[in-house]
Amino acid sequence: MQEPTSRISISPFGTMPDGQPVTSYMIENRLGSQIEIIDLGGIITSLVVADKNGDFSDIVLGLDAPQQYINDSPYFGAIVGRYANRIANGKFTIDGNEYSLATNNGPNALHGGIVGFDKKIWKAETFENDTSAGIKLSLTSPDGDEGYPGTLLAQVEYIFDDKNQLTINYSATTDKATVLNLSQHTYFNLDGHASGSIESLELMLNASRYTPVDQTLIPTGKITPVENTPMDFRIPKPIGQDINNDFEQLQFGGGYDHNWALDKTGENGVSLAARVVSPKSGRMLEVYTDQPGIQFYTGNFLENGRQGKNGTSYGYRGGFCLETQHFPDSPNHDNFPSTLLKPGEEFSSTTIFKFSLSD
Repeated sequence: MQEPTSRISISPFGTMPDGQPVTSYMIENRLGSQIEIIDLGGIITSLVVADKNGDFSDIVLGLDAPQQYINDSPYFGAIVGRYANRIANGKFTIDGNEYSLATNNGPNALHGGIVGFDKKIWKAETFENDTSAGIKLSLTSPDGDEGYPGTLLAQVEYIFDDKNQLTINYSATTDKATVLNLSQHTYFNLDGHASGSIESLELMLNASRYTPVDQTLIPTGKITPVENTPMDFRIPKPIGQDINNDFEQLQFGGGYDHNWALDKTGENGVSLAARVVSPKSGRMLEVYTDQPGIQFYTGNFLENGRQGKNGTSYGYRGGFCLETQHFPDSPNHDNFPSTLLKPGEEFSSTTIFKFSLSD
């Protein structure tokens, strides 16, 4: 009797500058879809799904080697932390103690600092069953890492199943009060990773409010209705329909680079946050989460001719991100949902990316 074929293939993915090996984990489901994840930064390096004609294409932007991800990546595909998004002036206070972080984005701290979770090797374990397979990634971030207090034990579990659902389970504990905001920073292009502008893709965001920002993309503290503004995606519309509007918030971001406060349909459970459809390929992405916010980013800082994987090049607005999260700069805004994690508590969260075809 022939043994069933494993859903997971493991192979080398180059080495770190210090010689440490990077490993790739490829998961294939029964639909023929594939996802590749590396233990460097928990980076999703490729995701291959079929279009309406049954043709398979890779729909996430990426790079070819670990050195590129460390030196020249705008967080392609990575787990970002300890604090995803921005913290104003790299400072926050817990119990009267002020903590200072590296300011790696103008005057602000971004995505965990200079050597955030995206640039670290995670410990990896694989698992599989009759309907799915996955990888559990673990990382210990020591007290004082990039300025953050507490020794943090973080885990991220990726599960890819036969319904083309990618489930991401986050969990973390700490031995000292700290702040935490974990997210996934994949850039998608539903027409294929090197297919050019994403402005024709149609987006729905299940959010009636968003958090406006200042010129350095730090929230002002307000949570503002989207109604009668270009920030309103409650009814699906092309991403590019209003993106070049002279609305001040779009001027600040060079397009969309904002956090939306999600309209939750359940008390604390996972609910639909976003839906993106490609009229061209017929591919559809739905995002479900239990997080309070989602950062929608339209690749405004991707320059034309940026080197991509497999000899391709990427361009301006060549990918979009939907980063489920707590709000940016929450430690400095008491009216935002808290990101404080204390000893004895466990942070846990789930986000699901579901890939299918539109009707």
